Amino acid sequence: MKTTARAVKPPAARRRWFDRQFALTERSTTVRTEIIAGITSFLACAYLLIVIPSLLSTGGMDRGATTTATIIVFVLATVLMAFYGNLPFIVGPGLGGSAIVGVTLAASEHVAWQIGIGIAFWSGVLFMVLTVFKLREVVTRTVPLQIKLGLTASIGLFITMLGFRNAGLVVANAKTNAFMLGNFTAPGACVALIGFAVAVFLQARKIPGAILWAILIATGAGIPLGVTKLPQTLFAMPHSIEPIFFKLNLIDSLSLSFLPYLFAFFASEFFSTMGTTLAVGDKAGMLDEHGNMEQINKPFVVDSISATVGALFGIPALTALVESAAGVEAGGRTGLTALAAALMFLLMLLFTPIALMIPKEATAPALLLIGLSMFSGLRRVDMDNFTEGLPVMLMVLLTLISNSFGTGIAGGLLCYVIIKLLAGRAKDVPIGLYVLALPLAYYFWTVVSKH
Repeated sequence: MKTTARAVKPPAARRRWFDRQFALTERSTTVRTEIIAGITSFLACAYLLIVIPSLLSTGGMDRGATTTATIIVFVLATVLMAFYGNLPFIVGPGLGGSAIVGVTLAASEHVAWQIGIGIAFWSGVLFMVLTVFKLREVVTRTVPLQIKLGLTASIGLFITMLGFRNAGLVVANAKTNAFMLGNFTAPGACVALIGFAVAVFLQARKIPGAILWAILIATGAGIPLGVTKLPQTLFAMPHSIEPIFFKLNLIDSLSLSFLPYLFAFFASEFFSTMGTTLAVGDKAGMLDEHGNMEQINKPFVVDSISATVGALFGIPALTALVESAAGVEAGGRTGLTALAAALMFLLMLLFTPIALMIPKEATAPALLLIGLSMFSGLRRVDMDNFTEGLPVMLMVLLTLISNSFGTGIAGGLLCYVIIKLLAGRAKDVPIGLYVLALPLAYYFWTVVSKH
């Protein structure tokens, strides 16, 4: 009997520790649900292990080193979110910041990537200063309720379009510079459609891990269709990060000529993080009636530290990722989801070939299903009030046009101020929003208008 007691006690003790650490019972979730959600989030983000190094290597950075560094910062930042923030958010490098360093600055403007990483570092420092003084929380609480309600739909549109593009179902027309339908019979599109059908079938029947199964089945379908292939080896030793570790140029990156790019990093990541936190938090049922999240400064602390430390590893602009919505859709509600995802990323240091075999077409169905489900947030927007509904719709449209929900949110806030002033309702606008409108106007004038 004593042997049996010893055999049973450890699992129970572990469950109690998880419950105390992550408040599982309080948030109505279980260890199993959180682990499945973490794996789902990891798979939804796995394509970034290919895309981020690709963008940075365009600017001359060592691809092997950036791949290893990307995995390391994913692990460190997401573990910090798990234990400090206790939220189901994956923290990692966003596409926007990597594109600015690798494509815009290094490849197009011929600015050394070391300077680009330096600019990203100072943006992270600015984040940290504002976070320490809780000014980011103040700004977030200043955002009007209707804009917060529309954030979910705006980010849902961004996620949906990302899914369509990853699937090859929507492509950019080089002649008209507009979106057009892709080839639905192409192998990649077929893989995405198979995964989407599986996801809908399983989700409608409320089968646990529906999105996870959809990604795995779509990946399997991609092998005979030639979209992906089994790796030649399951193991691979990680590349050294020495070529990019601590190679940022902190002095030259402070040049006044780079101020617009500093603001581009800061503004886009500021509103991206705010939008992701509120939208994914809303989907997880973590917001109050005013659209605010309790202790929202915690995820802000995590992403500001991550953005600063990530630059030291040569990886810019770490932020809470919209793909975290995949884990939330799978039932993730606590930091245990983030911890499970972080452990999966950690394994990829040795099993990178496995992660790299998951094509972006296989993760597209998850993004489509999640993004479309987030459109329901528009139902709560007061469309009968012209001055409240119009800024929200403009925010959604700007997200689509700019292909950046950070820019969309910034534009929505600026439109809110302008429309209220034109309508003679200046008193409806909080004082803080008038102050915020000045840097937003500068952002659109100096950065967005140039693209």
